[in-house]
Amino acid sequence: MFGTQDLPLFIASGLLLNMVPGPDSLLIIARSGGHGWRAGSAAALGVGAGTFVHMLAAALGLSALLAASATAFTLVKLAGAAYLVVIGLRLLFKRSSASGVMASAGAGAGAGAGAAPLRLRTVFRQGFLTNVLNPKVAVFFLAFVPQFIAADAPDKAVAFIALGTLFNINSMLWAHTLVITTVAARRCLRVSGRAIAWLNRVVGAVFVSFGLRLALAEAR
Repeated sequence: MFGTQDLPLFIASGLLLNMVPGPDSLLIIARSGGHGWRAGSAAALGVGAGTFVHMLAAALGLSALLAASATAFTLVKLAGAAYLVVIGLRLLFKRSSASGVMASAGAGAGAGAGAAPLRLRTVFRQGFLTNVLNPKVAVFFLAFVPQFIAADAPDKAVAFIALGTLFNINSMLWAHTLVITTVAARRCLRVSGRAIAWLNRVVGAVFVSFGLRLALAEAR
């Protein structure tokens, strides 16, 4: 279909790759645990939008240029690394009492009154930028997806987009599984605001480490 091949293997591989912990999944967990399922879903959809950008760029050949140009790769890499470090530092040094965290979490899980729409847009943007500013995702698409495009595909760009869309659907299913399980675990365990604050600090530290690792990463 659409010039693709080995679809069952592609689906299984894509699902396993999505399960590997990274900045995207950690952001989704942090937002779900601290602000409820709406914020977690907004972060997940932002990540999906970023993945869609990488997929279209790869299909159009822009990712190949990014992978081939050391300067372009370095610029995007440093921008992404800086963004991850900024988010990490904000989580690390965010001042919040237990009652304040619980109040914001309740607002995020509620009906979205007052400032909730702005907060969800902000979380969506965080998910989007965390993904789209990571040039290693672009390189990954170039290395992984073409293996499942048939050599005689009539339109390889269409096949690439079809596979990228399927990969993104897998990603969203896993991301929302993280959202549901994180919110459910918080409710069952009755996690305190102080525990959520510590979760934010841990995730913040991991984000800073991801940012530093990305800054030191090479194109190949």
